[in-house]
Amino acid sequence: MVDKKFTVLDLLSLELHGHDEINLRCIAGRKGLNRQITVPDINRPGLALSGFYESFAYQRVQVFGRGEYAYINKLEHESKTDAIRQLFSFAIPCCIFTRNLEPSEAFLQMAEESCCSILVTDLESTELSNRLVRVFSNIFAPRKTMHGVLVEVFGEGILLCGHSGVGKSETALDLVERGHRLVADDIVEIRCVNGNTILGQGANSLISHHMEIRGLGIINVSELYGVGAIREQKEIQLVVELEEWDSNKIYDRIGTNQRTMDLLGVKIPAIEIPVKPGRNLPIIIEAAAMNERLKKMGYNSAKDFNQNVLRWIETGEAQNAYYGQDDIY
Repeated sequence: MVDKKFTVLDLLSLELHGHDEINLRCIAGRKGLNRQITVPDINRPGLALSGFYESFAYQRVQVFGRGEYAYINKLEHESKTDAIRQLFSFAIPCCIFTRNLEPSEAFLQMAEESCCSILVTDLESTELSNRLVRVFSNIFAPRKTMHGVLVEVFGEGILLCGHSGVGKSETALDLVERGHRLVADDIVEIRCVNGNTILGQGANSLISHHMEIRGLGIINVSELYGVGAIREQKEIQLVVELEEWDSNKIYDRIGTNQRTMDLLGVKIPAIEIPVKPGRNLPIIIEAAAMNERLKKMGYNSAKDFNQNVLRWIETGEAQNAYYGQDDIY
């Protein structure tokens, strides 16, 4: 859930574009614009209008399509408005009518009396529902901030982690120079969408595409390399942990054991790369990104190598390679 309160007025004020635009306008119940939306879901109140209020999800945004609109007109024509009044007896966040359908004055008057906002959109019911759920899942997504650098390498979102001064920003700058894109430097805000997708972006949109390079200062990546070198957000698909080389530590040299990092309850593949002079980190990270894409396509280089070694041993050629004629007893 979000820490700050999210109201109907906030929903109206959202600057959404493209496939997320919902085109809402308020036609009644402006006193209820300060009501909070606490549940990131919607409800179609057809059963409630028919008089069945058990398990009525009144905490959700109520969406009225052509079916509900026709049924409301039928109730009013038959002077059976008790069900409508009972609907407004609940603390509904707001009601949204699709296809630019506007209810009668009697309906709007009951909404005004109960301080329930009535919104109208030109979208169809199914399309509005999909967009609202998508918008709510983004707004109400669990989130936190992390220290690191987020870059896009060959289409893979890679989060560079490590202690301060290990070379995260310099590595990211080299990747940008090689044609990849920067998402955020230093402070990365991550959020869990749909329960299994981790999206990352800059914690502050005004400075997220600036980088601090020790000895050089602050640089603006979008101004230096163009808008093609940045992007606003990206799904995190791989975590790369940079650490200073420790000669006493045993590092993974085969890659058969897949490490993961827990980010907001989602297991993200992770690798550990030791840093020391002479190692070309950008090329290693590029190879890691391509290797991760291969894994998603069903090919695992480490497992394939292991299987080839086992088959080689089983053929007996391994014994011939290590034992000569003089070693046979």
